[in-house]
Amino acid sequence: MKVLVLGGFGFIGAHVVGSLLARGHQVRVLEWPGRRPHELVLPRWNDVELVEGDFLDAEAMSAALQGVEVVVHLVSTVLPEQSNENPIYDIETNLVGTVRMLSLARRHRVRKVVFSSSGGTIYGRAQSIPITEAHCTEPLCSYGITKLAIEKYLELSRQLGQLEYAVLRCSNPYGEGQDGNRLQGAVGVFLSRLGEGKPINIWGDGLATRDYVYVKDVAEAFALATEMDTQARVFNVGSGRGTSLNELIKIMVDVTGVAPEITYDRARSLDVPVNVLDVSLARRELGWVPHTGLVDGIGRTWSSLRR
Repeated sequence: MKVLVLGGFGFIGAHVVGSLLARGHQVRVLEWPGRRPHELVLPRWNDVELVEGDFLDAEAMSAALQGVEVVVHLVSTVLPEQSNENPIYDIETNLVGTVRMLSLARRHRVRKVVFSSSGGTIYGRAQSIPITEAHCTEPLCSYGITKLAIEKYLELSRQLGQLEYAVLRCSNPYGEGQDGNRLQGAVGVFLSRLGEGKPINIWGDGLATRDYVYVKDVAEAFALATEMDTQARVFNVGSGRGTSLNELIKIMVDVTGVAPEITYDRARSLDVPVNVLDVSLARRELGWVPHTGLVDGIGRTWSSLRR
């Protein structure tokens, strides 16, 4: 198939593009002018058809959509912890931008959109663990609310008979190419600080438990969702295992042999105590399972950072 990946040179996007190329698909990427992928992650990026432009630019988006069968939507203009500071910007760029893209996709007769939602924020405080796709959705930040609204617009497009879709609610992806200087992504941030000999700062007491999933496993889930039409359309993508921040640091110390200084700050209101996803639906419908354990995945991420 010919697949357009929006944000295809970002952390997750580069891995998704690599997975699609390996499976024999033609890949087009819409990306910011001048942005290039991490060479260790996507050495074959010259095999990609590149359209440079802004996701919010209707003309650039229309050009990118021509002749495309499936769109993989990985663009997000905000991080969860920043989104509550300016929800209007979140709505105008992510929600309105995506609804505009869906309108253009219908005009260009795109068959399907695969959307990257947020299993880490969309459910809010867990009522049961592990969290299934049927769990109530009560996000505590604008980021999660916007992701949920986009899911609803995707279903509206399908109901109108215009566009098929799949939603992947990813937990906490980590792996090679993750930017340790961003505010998001505990594994990448913590390993970067270990490598630089800097202290690690934790919000709260370190007992907050998350579901960390290796990015190459996430990329495989996107590739499968791109290829397959299933009765279910919304899938959790995670490891299915919970790890506290304190446990995560202990694993990193064991893998790297580096013991950091750790500081603790007041917990943030948007951080839920526990988030662990039930991924059995993706296993049944997509044939997807996470292959890489946390120890192995952290080891690979550390090695790539050292290189």
